Amino acid sequence: MTDEQLEAGLDLMRRLPPQNIIANLAGLIDLVPALKNHYMEDVDQPLKLAKDKKAGDRPYILSMYNCVEDSYRSPWSNEYDPPTTEPEYPSEKHRCIEERLNEAFDIYRELYFEGGVSSVYVWDSRDHSFAVTVLIKKVGSGAREVKGCWDSIHVVEVTEKPNGKTASYKLVTTVMLWLETYREKSGMTKLGGTINQVDELENAVLDNSAPEDCRHLANIGRLIEDMENRVRAVAHEVCFGRTNQIFNELRSAQGVAVDQHKKDAQEQVADDVERRNSKS
Repeated sequence: MTDEQLEAGLDLMRRLPPQNIIANLAGLIDLVPALKNHYMEDVDQPLKLAKDKKAGDRPYILSMYNCVEDSYRSPWSNEYDPPTTEPEYPSEKHRCIEERLNEAFDIYRELYFEGGVSSVYVWDSRDHSFAVTVLIKKVGSGAREVKGCWDSIHVVEVTEKPNGKTASYKLVTTVMLWLETYREKSGMTKLGGTINQVDELENAVLDNSAPEDCRHLANIGRLIEDMENRVRAVAHEVCFGRTNQIFNELRSAQGVAVDQHKKDAQEQVADDVERRNSKS
């Protein structure tokens, strides 16, 4: 029964609006307190922000990937806040990679999101060469009576091949997106959802003459850029494409007669093609 409750709860959370995840998760835990730890680990929650005082109050993203107990490591100063007695740091090699990736995705975030916050964390992995998580959060300003938020979580497992010339990359992506608009004439409109995608890539890395912290930069960047473009296309099709379909079913934009004429013409062409194929 516990496994059924866990699966049912996770399925329910995937279907509820992402802007209400915190309240819905609290309600779910109240219903099944025995599964609290499972739900807290398995349910993706909106990304939270903090400021690094040692880096001029520069914002960074809090997550399980830079957390030790109740303390979080900043990607900018590499320090925990609040200080912890058992800090966990990436190796010197992987810290260099982390710094370079943070610089790259800070530029990427500004180009694609024109604002928001990004953070990249790298850690050693027993099963792989190393692992990377790229976090991006953009909150709508509320201008023009539109509110919204984009939270993307990308986890990349990097495995370098023995020949040192190629590497495999496995990407798991979760994007939580929601929009709210209010117009006096049309009222409140809400759209939102969570999209999960997986991708893999095996590609050549820069040769040993390149700096160690640059060898995987292009592959990781391209993999995540392509994934975010794909997720955006899926969100656009699901949210707006489906909405347009519903509108067209409720009321035709060109009139029923025009639509019927197009439908009849399409059927006529299909019949002619089938008739020609049968004769041949």
